[in-house]
Amino acid sequence: MKNIPLPPCAHTPAPYTGPSAGQVLAQRREFLNPGIITYYKHPIMIVQGKMQWLWDDAGKRYLDALGGIVTVSVGHCHPHVVAAAHQQNELLQHATTLYLHPNIGEFAEKLASTLPGDLKVCYFVNSGSEANDLALLMARLYTGNYDVIALRNAYHGGNAAGMGLTANSNWKFNVPHSFGVHHAQTPYSYRGVFGYDDPDAGRKYADDVKQVIDYATSGKIAAFIAESMQGVGGFVEFPAGYLQHAYGHARAAGGVCIADEVQTGFGRTGTNFWGFQNHGVVPDIVTMAKGIGNGAPLAAVVTTPKIAAMLTQKTHFNTFGGNPVVCAIGTAVLDVIAREKTQQNCLELGRHLLAGLNKLKEKHALIGDVRGQGLMVGLEFVKDRQTKEPAKEACQQVVENCRELGLLVGKGGLWGQTIRMAPPMNITKADADFILAVLDEAIGAAA
Repeated sequence: MKNIPLPPCAHTPAPYTGPSAGQVLAQRREFLNPGIITYYKHPIMIVQGKMQWLWDDAGKRYLDALGGIVTVSVGHCHPHVVAAAHQQNELLQHATTLYLHPNIGEFAEKLASTLPGDLKVCYFVNSGSEANDLALLMARLYTGNYDVIALRNAYHGGNAAGMGLTANSNWKFNVPHSFGVHHAQTPYSYRGVFGYDDPDAGRKYADDVKQVIDYATSGKIAAFIAESMQGVGGFVEFPAGYLQHAYGHARAAGGVCIADEVQTGFGRTGTNFWGFQNHGVVPDIVTMAKGIGNGAPLAAVVTTPKIAAMLTQKTHFNTFGGNPVVCAIGTAVLDVIAREKTQQNCLELGRHLLAGLNKLKEKHALIGDVRGQGLMVGLEFVKDRQTKEPAKEACQQVVENCRELGLLVGKGGLWGQTIRMAPPMNITKADADFILAVLDEAIGAAA
């Protein structure tokens, strides 16, 4: 592969003087659970980050096009976010919600102002998995119903409730789960029965939600939950009208609608601040994590006052939820998103990336599908465009090749056949052009 120069970077990383990658790997193998996986044939050790850039222990620089798995929203170690965390750390690191503290209320008010309608009551937790678990609890309490409709190819977390909602065998252990959860057909235009050329695909896919309600439940449900664009499933976009019709079926059966915005929120899709807004719907409960804290362990469930009130029936408590440090970070992240117009950057550079990726599709037969919105884009690889047989090995080789060329990307899909890119939302056009050039070289070498 030919070398492709990285865009210039003004930051000079501090020299790394810690243990070697080999020592860290040996320590990890002895003391960490083997289920905690690493990317790449030869694991990479990241020791420093600045905005869209990462450095390994040898001083090699990488463009982070995965954003810590769609988590670093405004840039690694953004100075405003770092300063907010540092200032709060020096004053008070922890106080539970049993006591008053100004940070949690300030953050909740600012976060609620980004959401439509009566979505204005927040409950802070630590991860997207916890958020979805709590959303299910609220939905079941509010409706008095138990059954939940989720989607095949979805990912909603690794805890018991999240695993039950998830419909991808790679993430589901052979233990009891999914009680009361029924999975409807995925509105996956590339692989599904209704393709991109069907203008009524959204309604047709949503009909299966009604079928599942009619045939697999009592006819009454607690909730319908969906990501606004499937993340782990391979950045699968829903056809126009799908969520509108699916929400209609769910509400007719007594259920509330939950939007999982863990990956799609905070302006990443470009056209709107929240992914569900791209579909013209307003959910009853919204879950969010990842980009909300730019890497800090922070997540939230935002809902209406009526639904939120159901938690007053018993005692519910989260030890670290609403921690003053992470709330200061969350507020700082919202400040940066507004001040630096990151949503507009996602819109403009997302269009630029998608146009470039579609040109690569014309050039490389390995690419079966290009999709996404804003700075959340995917490339699905196939061995044959007619049969659409997944090209898992080729995708993995492209990931390896990109790493060698200084670009970090992710994978997704049931077979690991889709490259996922969701870089920090501050990247530049030069960075986007570098991504395209590296992918061109990496795919050509893999083919």
